[in-house]
Amino acid sequence: MNGYTEQKRVKIYGTLGPACREPALLAAMLAEGLDGMRLNLSHATLAESADVIEAFHHAAEGYGMHPELLIDLMGPELRVGRLSEPLSLRTGEAIDADALPFPDVVRRILRASVPDRDILLDDGKILLRTEVDHRLRVVRGGVLESRKSVALPGYSIPSPALTKADKENLKQARSFGVTGVMQPFVRSAKDLLAVREAIGTGGTPLRLFAKIENADGIAHLFELIPHCDEIIIARGDLGNAMPLWKLPAAQKHTAETCKKAGREFMVVTQMLDSMTHRAVPTRAEVSDIFNAVLDGASSVMLTGETASGDYPLEAVRYLVRTVREAEAYRDAHS
Repeated sequence: MNGYTEQKRVKIYGTLGPACREPALLAAMLAEGLDGMRLNLSHATLAESADVIEAFHHAAEGYGMHPELLIDLMGPELRVGRLSEPLSLRTGEAIDADALPFPDVVRRILRASVPDRDILLDDGKILLRTEVDHRLRVVRGGVLESRKSVALPGYSIPSPALTKADKENLKQARSFGVTGVMQPFVRSAKDLLAVREAIGTGGTPLRLFAKIENADGIAHLFELIPHCDEIIIARGDLGNAMPLWKLPAAQKHTAETCKKAGREFMVVTQMLDSMTHRAVPTRAEVSDIFNAVLDGASSVMLTGETASGDYPLEAVRYLVRTVREAEAYRDAHS
């Protein structure tokens, strides 16, 4: 396992998706300085993603590059099911809980739930609150799409580390050129050991990334570090697990813990979120990236900005240039 090095070059990743499926665009993104791409398998299997994976490898070969391909497993994450079309949830309206395609475990919790319990959808963009008679009040509305995340703050929901689809994807990972595996919602070393066992020892070694996305991950951080190659500070769902004003402290704590233990760490989620629909980021976003590098991040990653955004190439360009500027500042002042 690779340890943390003070002056090491920061790796930069994007996320594959509908917005960057064309080999020419992928080649341009790689040429800007990407070290690799992530594929989120919460929405499709490796086999179902074969076309975009082939486009990625084709783009890399055209430039003589050998970028990394990271897969993000489903793991114990909760998501809404398939919707026939996006569902508009209006602030203030009341809906029946059964009108939403929640997983069965969420349905059971809601049936037994007392009023005034929060339900967060799509990384907290939508907020629902329980009422009597199995009703939900939309506190913060929005448009809900298929397979978006579900979080129930305060609940610890038992579930296996790997789904059936995860195990099948891991069997096929090397044949698709995968170089690393991200395990979401890691709760204990047991989760990581289950992934290691499923990865196996034959063939090309695969790096294991542990995503810190809940209170259990924070609480067991020291236990997790020896069993992974890199920690991921995944601020989307981690921000659902606590009040948002506490999230920066959780990020700082995780970063400091990793540095003291000699373990690399990645910072992800909403790094350039405004660039999903704008060609220029906010000043706060570039400052966030800059400070993540100064805090010792070994890698950073874009998610929706490249997977489904309107300006994937521009987002990569801003990320790369901000990271390199931060490295220059770090090196000059170390």
